Amino acid sequence: MSWINQKIAVVGGGSWATALVKILAENSSLKVNWWLRDNRDVEHIKKHHHNPSYLSDVYINPKRVTPFTQLESALKSVDYVLLVIPAAFVKEPFLGIEPTVLKNKIVISAVKGLLPSEHIPLTDWLIRDFQVAEAKVAVIGGPCHAEEVAQGRQSYLTIASPEFKTAEKVAGILNCRYVSASASTDLYGVEYAAVMKNIIALACGITHGLGYGDNFQAVLVSQAMREMGRFLEAIDPRPRELTASAYLGDLLVTAYSQFSRNRLFGNMIGRGYSVSAAQLEMNMIAEGYYAAKSIYVLNQKLGVAMPISEMVYRIIYEQANPAMAVEALKKNLN
Repeated sequence: MSWINQKIAVVGGGSWATALVKILAENSSLKVNWWLRDNRDVEHIKKHHHNPSYLSDVYINPKRVTPFTQLESALKSVDYVLLVIPAAFVKEPFLGIEPTVLKNKIVISAVKGLLPSEHIPLTDWLIRDFQVAEAKVAVIGGPCHAEEVAQGRQSYLTIASPEFKTAEKVAGILNCRYVSASASTDLYGVEYAAVMKNIIALACGITHGLGYGDNFQAVLVSQAMREMGRFLEAIDPRPRELTASAYLGDLLVTAYSQFSRNRLFGNMIGRGYSVSAAQLEMNMIAEGYYAAKSIYVLNQKLGVAMPISEMVYRIIYEQANPAMAVEALKKNLN
């Protein structure tokens, strides 16, 4: 499959964006326009070829990657657009930009969250507000931590799109010596699974912070997998193998990894931090914080049995006592 002389715009300057830029720069025939919010970061990358704010050890190849401060300029004449901004802030850079700027481009979401104001996936927003054809949207699923990509460790990605050829194209530009990307047509399954695993990682962090051990977490994660399956079946009923890496694999790495910011956030809550204090100390976005509310709101209509997700919502948004909430949850586990 050929992508010679094609271009991609990467929108976002965090750790996952930096890792994806590193992956894309491995492709010798692909040029990368990289938009970052902070002008100082852009100037630093131009001069020193490293992102000073995230994954600063990653070398940014100046022959393949051009940093931008103006989003509209970065989006011009590209074939792909890759969004890597936390869901709560993804709309801001596009304010004042003509909706047609994304038309006829393949637009990929690496945002593992829902728009908190509307509780909808990024792909729905792209189709509705930017006239992106349904066959030209795609999402990136894990399991894959930015920190391990930075180290060049073997990783796997699942690219999902309603159009299999679109998923294949995106997988093609992401495959490299340390990343294996595969294609799927389960757009909503992969997208919502990526949202839900962050909530479950919060639950794992909360219980760990309260002193629960590996035995309890193993039961919690296995029950959470069933919970995810019920929700995905209700939101988008179709055959899917939940033991695949895009579902179970992504859940496991987020629930257990030392690099999981959602697990860290939950751990701090379990240890007695307030939500605001945990957010302040982390200085990073834990998507599970916003996801917990979105999934709770969506499930008010769906009526799926989701005791773990509901527990996280009550702790984060209703200030339920974590120890008492977990004690109540234990009655629903087996």
